[in-house]
Amino acid sequence: MKKLFLALFLPLGMLAQYQNVKIGESAPMRRGICEPSICINKARPHEMVAGAILDRVFYSEDGGQTWKGDTLVSSYGVWGDPVLVSDFEGNVYFLHLSDPTGLNWKSEEILDRIVCQKSTDGGKSWNDGSFMGLDHPKDQDKQWAAVNPLNNTVYTTWTQFDKYGAKEEEFKSNIMFSQSTDGGESWSKALQINQIAGGCLDDDNTTEGAVPCVSPDGEIYVAWSNGGKIYFDRSHDGENWLEEDIIVGDHVGGWDIEIPGLQRANGMPVTACDISDGSNRGTIYINWVDDRNGHYDVWLVKSTDQGDSWSEPIKVNDDKKKRDQFFSWLSCDPVTGYLYTIFYDRRNHKKLETDVYMAYSKDGGETWVNEKISETSFVPDPSVFFGDYNDIEAYNGQVRPIWTRMEVDGSMSIWTALINFEE
Repeated sequence: MKKLFLALFLPLGMLAQYQNVKIGESAPMRRGICEPSICINKARPHEMVAGAILDRVFYSEDGGQTWKGDTLVSSYGVWGDPVLVSDFEGNVYFLHLSDPTGLNWKSEEILDRIVCQKSTDGGKSWNDGSFMGLDHPKDQDKQWAAVNPLNNTVYTTWTQFDKYGAKEEEFKSNIMFSQSTDGGESWSKALQINQIAGGCLDDDNTTEGAVPCVSPDGEIYVAWSNGGKIYFDRSHDGENWLEEDIIVGDHVGGWDIEIPGLQRANGMPVTACDISDGSNRGTIYINWVDDRNGHYDVWLVKSTDQGDSWSEPIKVNDDKKKRDQFFSWLSCDPVTGYLYTIFYDRRNHKKLETDVYMAYSKDGGETWVNEKISETSFVPDPSVFFGDYNDIEAYNGQVRPIWTRMEVDGSMSIWTALINFEE
């Protein structure tokens, strides 16, 4: 009776509101399953596909209640940074890094291209894949993709390193773009779209965080972080981009952040656009994490004029404590226009215990409701690689976040929560 009494008086945010479902797991190791991505099939929304490093793929045919898993195989190699997107005809694309020799870091060919594999049956089977950005000995990394709602063209942006990890100033990093107009069978020649290059140390002064999105009329938008600033670019055709990138604002402290308990972490920006028929149709949003308040919070800015001007930053997490929120991701429901973010959150703890929260907004990001969505907290191990991101996708009120957690025995697992909003 005492436990029931205490539960009744816990703050709403302390309680997980949604059923958690484990998608996959791995035994204790220094680089277990993590860095998950998820997509909802826009033609058959009960079908979902998820991926995790290095080469894991999962699919569900019942809205995420149950999952089956497999190993993704390609002649170009499968080497992490999984990205899952669906077009509007029901095809699913899995983009990832390359390892064509299978020798990993023992080979100079690793990261020589961005690979895209396609599934036409909801993630059960995959083709061998196509690729973009092959420019050896340069390294291709940190890609993301988006699909044009008008014609199903697939757009991809990523970071190209002249030489990954190089300290010399002569080696640069740049944001690249490629598109496929034939369902991922072939890709346009990679195009550099940024004006200000970064370094190659994979730190704050590297151009990273390029996540593309598409407007209702097919315009392409992308933002990234470099040198403590967030930059924005746009194109109406993928061939012609702004002559001068727009500075959105400060990325205070840069994207390379330090979170106690994590081997590494980042606060890279995520860009989304409202393509719904709602009141915020066409609004562009950028979500990121920084420590302008002396601890890490989740932020959002928006533009209603195609990126020419931007709002002041809006804080997404609503806690009053000086605790960290990190690893955020953003999704804008293409049917309702509502916004959803996922992030790790330590508001309820004084040490390294970590919860997973979702925040959602129905008014174009002006106000946010925060909810704890993980059923239990976890404690990460700094000796174990925890990945660089989580993910969330929303479609017509069906919301599926995905995240990594660590169990007490050191094993790693990826999870989703069954979240469904009805008008």
